[in-house]
Parts: sequence; C-alpha cells; structure tokens
Amino acid sequence: MNLSAPTQIVFIISLVIAVIGLLAALGVLAFIPFASVWIMLIAYIVLAAGCLMRGA
Repeated sequence: MNLSAPTQIVFIISLVIAVIGLLAALGVLAFIPFASVWIMLIAYIVLAAGCLMRGA
C-alpha cells in the first residue's frame, strides 16, 4: 500500500474539523449535537483518506 502526503487543502479541512471537535469538548460549542469524540474521529478519517487517495 502506497501512502502519499495529503494535499494542503485536505490537511486544513481536517485541522478545522479537529479544532471544532476540541472546542466542542471544552464546551465552547455546546450547540453541536455530536459528541466531540465523533467529530475528532471524522477529522482523522478525512486526514487518513487524504493520505490513502492518490491525487486528492
């Protein structure tokens, strides 16, 4: 399995999702209906998909 570095836009998108998850964990964004763990998992999945997909 060949892995490649994610593009900058994929990295920034996953970073923004992770920051939203962190803010939800701290209680700043209490209106988000998902648990912060699931938000952080989505950020990790986006980053992993960026590494696995070539040319993404």
